Amino acid sequence: MDTKELLKKVRKIEIKTKRLSDHIFGGEYQSTFKGRGMAFSEVRQYQYGDDVRAIDWNVTARNNDTFIKVFEEERELTMMLIIDISGSNFFGSKSIFKNEYVTELAATLAFSATKNNDKVGLILFSDNVELYIPPKKGKSHVLRIIRELLEFTSKSKKTDINIPLKFVSNILKNRSIAFIISDFISKDYSNSLKIFSSKHDVTGIRIYDQTEETIPNLGVIDVNDNETGLRLTVNTGSKRVRKKYNQYYNSKRIEFTENFKMSGSGIIECNTQDDYQKKLLKYFKSRWEYSLIF
Repeated sequence: MDTKELLKKVRKIEIKTKRLSDHIFGGEYQSTFKGRGMAFSEVRQYQYGDDVRAIDWNVTARNNDTFIKVFEEERELTMMLIIDISGSNFFGSKSIFKNEYVTELAATLAFSATKNNDKVGLILFSDNVELYIPPKKGKSHVLRIIRELLEFTSKSKKTDINIPLKFVSNILKNRSIAFIISDFISKDYSNSLKIFSSKHDVTGIRIYDQTEETIPNLGVIDVNDNETGLRLTVNTGSKRVRKKYNQYYNSKRIEFTENFKMSGSGIIECNTQDDYQKKLLKYFKSRWEYSLIF
């Protein structure tokens, strides 16, 4: 892609996603995440009406009186976009590839954070961390993130979600809002996710194309694995073959859901033909309503 075409694409995505983030997601993002980033300030004696969950049991035991931890809202939050750029994301059956859909969705999230004066960072991963852009503020920084999403070429086509989770845990000491965007077809990452989610506010966004869910009956065909490069001849006319594929695909989908629920993380699932605006808006609203209850 030459520079002129790249700038044109960046501008097109900026216009579309910035408008969405300004008019739709700005308020929802703020309601959902502002106030959830809390920094420890001090301890003081318990007063009637204080939240018992804030009791500092160590200080309480030492002083024979009840003390609670006092927290202050962090004025600025950090959003981390952790995005899978392995071979399986360069797939599409209709009007848009998965990686193009991801770019628009990620840009919308980034502009939402920027509108609220928060920092945004980016990690592009395969079975390695391919690119790390440290969190910064500002429109020019978001435009750089969009450019990388459009232009960056992964050295590896494979996927290992454990790698970016461990990487972020090592480099970010403060709590962040982390969106992991992938198809989540990876080796087991449940333990890494549990550890990561204990330190960060995590949401997994599973992106898929509807034709990935089932194999149609097309007879005997050659297929390529975008991640391993393996080429196979498959008899899609066989019910057993189609059933086995469906079982594998569904097992990965269930694994994604269970891993994120068990770790206390949020879940969004997007078909590339879905309106991601509605998906994000629904998620933000449900998070906000949940926070009012608890």
